[in-house]
Amino acid sequence: MTSARPRATMRLQLHKGFTFADAATLVPYLSDLGISHVYSSPILCARAGSIHGYDVVDPTTVNPELGGEKGLRDFVAALRQAGLGLIVDIVPNHMAVGGSDNLWWRELLRRGRSSRYAEFFDIDWESADADLFGKVLAPFLGRPYGEALAAGEIQLAQTPSGEPVIRYFGSEFPIDPADYAHIATCGLEAFNPAHPGGRCHLHTLLERQHYRLAWWGVAGDEINWRRFFDINGLAALRIEVPAVFEETHATLFRLYAEGLIDGFRVDHVDGLADPPRYCRRLRQRLEELAPDRRAYLVVEKILGASESLPRDWGVDGTSGYDFMNEVSAFQHDASNAAALGRLWHDATQRPADFEDEETQARLEILQRAFDAQLREVTEALHRTARSDRETRDLSAAVIRRGLVALLSHLRVYRGYNAGAERSAMDQAAFAKALAAAKRTSPATMHVVLDQLDRWLGGEAGNEIAATRFQQLSAPVAAKAAEDTAFYRYGRLLSRNDVGFDAGRLGGSVADFHRACADRLSMFPDAMLATATHDHKRGEDLRARLAVISEIPDEWAAFVTHCRAIDMARPDPADEIMLYQMIVGAWPLELSLSDEAGCQVFADRLAGWQQKALREAKLRTDWTAPDLGYEGVARAFLFDLFAPHGHFLPLVRSFVDMIAPAGAVNGLVQTVLKMTVPGMPDFFQGTEFWDYSLVDPDNRRSVDFDSRRESLAANAVPHTLAPTWRDGRIKQAVIQHVLGLRRQAPDLFARGDYSPLPVKGALEERIVAFTRSMAGAVLVVVVPRLVHRLLQGGDRILFEPHHLRDNTVSLPEQLYGARLQSLLTGGDAMTAQAELPLQPLLTDLPITVLYAIDCK
Repeated sequence: MTSARPRATMRLQLHKGFTFADAATLVPYLSDLGISHVYSSPILCARAGSIHGYDVVDPTTVNPELGGEKGLRDFVAALRQAGLGLIVDIVPNHMAVGGSDNLWWRELLRRGRSSRYAEFFDIDWESADADLFGKVLAPFLGRPYGEALAAGEIQLAQTPSGEPVIRYFGSEFPIDPADYAHIATCGLEAFNPAHPGGRCHLHTLLERQHYRLAWWGVAGDEINWRRFFDINGLAALRIEVPAVFEETHATLFRLYAEGLIDGFRVDHVDGLADPPRYCRRLRQRLEELAPDRRAYLVVEKILGASESLPRDWGVDGTSGYDFMNEVSAFQHDASNAAALGRLWHDATQRPADFEDEETQARLEILQRAFDAQLREVTEALHRTARSDRETRDLSAAVIRRGLVALLSHLRVYRGYNAGAERSAMDQAAFAKALAAAKRTSPATMHVVLDQLDRWLGGEAGNEIAATRFQQLSAPVAAKAAEDTAFYRYGRLLSRNDVGFDAGRLGGSVADFHRACADRLSMFPDAMLATATHDHKRGEDLRARLAVISEIPDEWAAFVTHCRAIDMARPDPADEIMLYQMIVGAWPLELSLSDEAGCQVFADRLAGWQQKALREAKLRTDWTAPDLGYEGVARAFLFDLFAPHGHFLPLVRSFVDMIAPAGAVNGLVQTVLKMTVPGMPDFFQGTEFWDYSLVDPDNRRSVDFDSRRESLAANAVPHTLAPTWRDGRIKQAVIQHVLGLRRQAPDLFARGDYSPLPVKGALEERIVAFTRSMAGAVLVVVVPRLVHRLLQGGDRILFEPHHLRDNTVSLPEQLYGARLQSLLTGGDAMTAQAELPLQPLLTDLPITVLYAIDCK
């Protein structure tokens, strides 16, 4: 069996403005850069105008806006001609609904439970709500049903083919065919909502349908089908049903069997009823379709602080959020966590520790968005309680309170294998949640919590309730932590990103080595990401903000000076987080005299600011925006950028102070991504510096022409150190390291990983390791926490005296080997017991040495 194991991927965001044909023009560039596979956003037919592709409406068709199947085939032909492959993002958890573009959903609404698609979507057809028994809640109205009906917004109409439909602005909802004759007899005018009789007839007709139109605002309380998170326009699929699995994957399977696709990334695997079973089934089907090759398969999985991906799922690893977290923690100074926490708390009166912020957010999110799902789990467990005389007195209310307590303290997305005994890892996570729930609950609740532990932990007869609990805990975790608490907690925003452990400011050299060794032993082909389509902040923005962890006093002084400027301002938390974003994202080429450029930057920040304020859900939110407060915050932002004001010189001075160290951090994380165990992924455009903000800012079009021109120069990285601000140095480093990966793929994919001891004052500020296999060796030496070690000014090089008397110890088997410097060129050096740091890190703050044959 041959393997489609990629060496390096580039994620491309496809949409109608950047199609398969546009992507095909990049193939020569990607090949020259060292990319082996394009990793694309979803390619199946999505909602018209989708910029991301996760809102699939027809999984049987390649998206015509991208060029359709012919465009895909032409693109793959261009890839194959250059020796490249294709990895595709797939979305098994949900489909887009609510409009007229999803024929499966439309047929479901037309015929209800008798539709062949009734089992495709995760619907509770036997709702305890009599008005929804055998029906689907359709929460797609912009205001309460009675108001929309009275205003004439809901109308009976006909399609061009003569089919009667319910029309609500641009949306259409089908009519049960059993009503066609009645409508034909009465005529459309009889259902005209412009007069009372028509409204009454229209309402009566609607009541007979297999759905109940409702205001979107009632969904969290009343919805009887599972959504993607709390998004009414995305309905969850029952992918565990064999027919649903096969039909939703049929086109992807056909394309894979034909050799057009080499592998898949599975979106939101934790939304599925049984993720391990799904992954194993997917692997099995791919092997059946093409026994002679092995698909590359990774899953989008957010791992908790002490969680690891199970090894028996049949996948090659995660899509890389865990590496993002590891390399980020490694670049922060953990010793200053308390100082930065105090500064944040004292200035804002928000919690100094993330744990408290997350718990509160979980409680709020459960109430705001997931009451219906929580009620479903509660009712299932209450039925279990009533069936046993030992537990019959446990009321639904007390069960609900116990579930809320557990969910508010659970710090992993979910457990697995519902109905079976928990794994040791799942048991450890649940035990922590149980202990925390008991600490914050009255003693009378402890017996209830213990019973919930038994029911949800594998006790026979509770598989359905346990599955529903697991499918509830995952979206609660995502919405509470990443989409709420991350926008409330601002100790240092570089540690608030998808998959990050925000409660942990920094890690150690030993922590990083341990994670790399574990990955090599368990998932050597796992994807390694530093930027994604979902990140909150660009990879180099985070790298720059990480420098603040080294200088808390300087940061405190900067914040104090900014807050002393006399102007109307938003709440302190919103103010300080804005300062961090300005400092972190300030474009390296932007000068204070460039008023137009400052305006463009401020406009980008305004987009981030509105999203951040609404996601925080403290003073405003998406469902009920407080435009007055948002206006104050926006005015404050633009006042900061007023020409000749006091703020801009302050911020530019601070940016200039930390930018060189931030650039070194950016180069370090790039080198590590390409050299530690795992497979590096590059988000489009991040070959140059990435100071992007949250989406949609991070999905802006990329200037590939400038990147092509820069790459063609084939510059040796160290020659670009004086001009590091233009980003070409980062691209050159990528080109050189990926070039070596192409030359020695097995060394990078399976080579041993061995940490190297560092002796001297910089022992905890240098990470050094070797990768070795069959006579080939790679030696990597990179720094951390470098702000006070650099030459100063605008230079990214070390002050020489800091490097003196520091050495890296090499293993005996390398003594005498001739090691070539990949990033600086020049003469090879002879390996000895101790390599001095000074020559290694003089021309560049990063070193990659190699010998392809050192036997």
